[in-house]
Amino acid sequence: MSFKEIKNIKKSYKTLENDDIVKDFLVPVMKLSTSYLRAVGYFSSGALVLLLQGIRELIENGGKIKVITSPQLQENDVLAIVKGYKDREEVAQNAFLTTIQTELENDEYVESYSLLYHLIKHGFLELKIATIQTDRGLGIYHEKIGLLEDETGEMIAFDGSLNETYSAYMENYESINVFCSWKSDFECELVEEKHLDFKRLWDEEHPAVQVSKVEESQFETVIDKIKAPPKWLAEIIESKSIESEEEGFSLPNWLSLRPYQKDAIANWKEHGYRGIFSMATGTGKTLTGLAAAEQLYRDKQKLLGIVIVVPYQHLVTQWVEDIEQFGIQPIIGFSASPQRNWRNQLNSVTRLFNYKTEKDPMSFCFITTNATFRTEAIQKMLRRLKRNVLLIADEAHNLGAEHLQKALLPNAEYRLALSATINRKGDVEGTESLHRYFGDVVMEYSLKDAINSKMLTPYNYYPIPVYLTEDERHEYLSLTRQIARSIIREKSGKIKFTETAKMLLIKRARIVAGAENKLEVLKKEIERYKDDSQILVYCGATTINDPSYVEGVSPEEEVRQIDAVSKMLGNDLGMKVARFTAQENQQERKLLIDTFSKGEHLQVLTAIRCLDEGVNIPSVEKAFILASSTNPKEYVQRRGRVLRLYEGKERADIYDFITLPFSERDSILPEEIASTKSLIVRELKRLEDFASIALNRREAFEVSELIRERYSIEAVDMERKDLV
Repeated sequence: MSFKEIKNIKKSYKTLENDDIVKDFLVPVMKLSTSYLRAVGYFSSGALVLLLQGIRELIENGGKIKVITSPQLQENDVLAIVKGYKDREEVAQNAFLTTIQTELENDEYVESYSLLYHLIKHGFLELKIATIQTDRGLGIYHEKIGLLEDETGEMIAFDGSLNETYSAYMENYESINVFCSWKSDFECELVEEKHLDFKRLWDEEHPAVQVSKVEESQFETVIDKIKAPPKWLAEIIESKSIESEEEGFSLPNWLSLRPYQKDAIANWKEHGYRGIFSMATGTGKTLTGLAAAEQLYRDKQKLLGIVIVVPYQHLVTQWVEDIEQFGIQPIIGFSASPQRNWRNQLNSVTRLFNYKTEKDPMSFCFITTNATFRTEAIQKMLRRLKRNVLLIADEAHNLGAEHLQKALLPNAEYRLALSATINRKGDVEGTESLHRYFGDVVMEYSLKDAINSKMLTPYNYYPIPVYLTEDERHEYLSLTRQIARSIIREKSGKIKFTETAKMLLIKRARIVAGAENKLEVLKKEIERYKDDSQILVYCGATTINDPSYVEGVSPEEEVRQIDAVSKMLGNDLGMKVARFTAQENQQERKLLIDTFSKGEHLQVLTAIRCLDEGVNIPSVEKAFILASSTNPKEYVQRRGRVLRLYEGKERADIYDFITLPFSERDSILPEEIASTKSLIVRELKRLEDFASIALNRREAFEVSELIRERYSIEAVDMERKDLV
């Protein structure tokens, strides 16, 4: 809960003028607090009894109290310090304890001092004694400030004449002024200033003020008069006590890092906590990244700000589930975030973080999407952080895009990129920018490594040749000629694609993805499995070239391939099929995955691109890939999705539709071979990549050899960079 829920916080309070500072202000605010800081000239345990209701809830919130106060020095004490007869810290603490001994002679103080003792003993309250010595002599620390913080990082500060004593609250005429961090920039800066002042005192960084901590052992002379803790405190001590060193951000008990994950973290640390984890899909990139962050958190004495950036909202949800296993409650930042006040939380923590030190550490975790990360408001908040910031980028290849490169935080000293395929196809500059920012690849763990170590399922690979129709081939060749006229060849030999060329390339790719013959071949291949389940069909983001496959659609209308496939599987083969696309929301997707995994009411999922990054359906046993882009990132991720481990799953079967321009019956002119060679080479590259680590690699490579022979494709052709 946040302080903002308290609607009637006044700007000032005065005792004896219808204001009850305890009931009207302090107790309501303390109930929502996780921290109460007080620096005063005078402190008495009687104040604790008055604030008991607020203190109890503050402690139940996991909060702590810190108090700095002056001792009540006698004349002899002052002389001893000034003349150097005794250590000032020793005199100050003795004076404080003498006060306790004197007051405990009176039974009315026993309850309050007993409470003080147990709060100190069990770590709920820390008390420090402050003394001042200047060139002019010995002075009294007489400042009177208070600070309270809630779980969202918002703070309230107050100052005035009010000491932390029973008489100040109940008998004296006192006044305080109150400042709230969220109300205005002026108040926020003033709160930060007072918080910084308190920290300087507490951390013994003020040149004129010496502070010393009061330990529970110093109560030994009066321990026989201390009563047992009240029942409510005894219950808290028993159930919660003080947080152990292992609590907070820590590796979950169930997580046992594998050797390659430990090596990744060690290499990253050796490279100054910068680098890239190039790890195959399904090998635990997320957990390795979080374990690396946990290592840095310990190395930086728990003073660390973590910013995690992912491409999509559904990936945020998945990361949050894993992060919470590490004991972190992150700030979740995107348009549909379940945390309505996440922007205010982020604003508060990024302001306060700069004032924290290893003596009084603070950590936070902010997870967001690429789109939200690059907005001006979020960039402004994150760039105010001055040190100990870790940026983790999931599917980091996306951040090489020109519009996202500029968002990469220059103030993030520590950086970690996670990606199965960090290199951006056709974008050397984007790839180089990622390496400049994140550093070298410090861990490479391939699909082959993962399969060999039983982190992923082995697979059979079946390349299925599909041929363009005569009309499709004619249009493909026509577009190829237009593309050749639209590109620019620079003197260096590099090809530059004009906007017209890019548009024509997309149009040509859609012909390949939506080839008419694919549906008939798919029907033939999948029919033998019509009674099976756990089947995934990857479709292209395209229309089919023959809409007659869908009943009731005229030849002039365009039909999405995924719709045609879904209707063919459902109507012709009687299979239970559902689409998994961007049109389904997160709740619908979860229901689809759960139903599909059970295999009872759903046999087949048809999908486009939304399964490429971050959606896990490990139960898939058979995948039919109708269309793949020329980007290895896409087909590497798709293969990784199919190879996830699942109970009872011994292997996966991948059917890959290899689109070729000519069938065995077609006659081919030499110029036609030259014009379609780029298509053949691209399909062969994917085929041979998939085949290289398949269980049936020999069988798969036989298909490759037949295609090479048919189209006279040599190794030199596979290495050419200028094929269009």
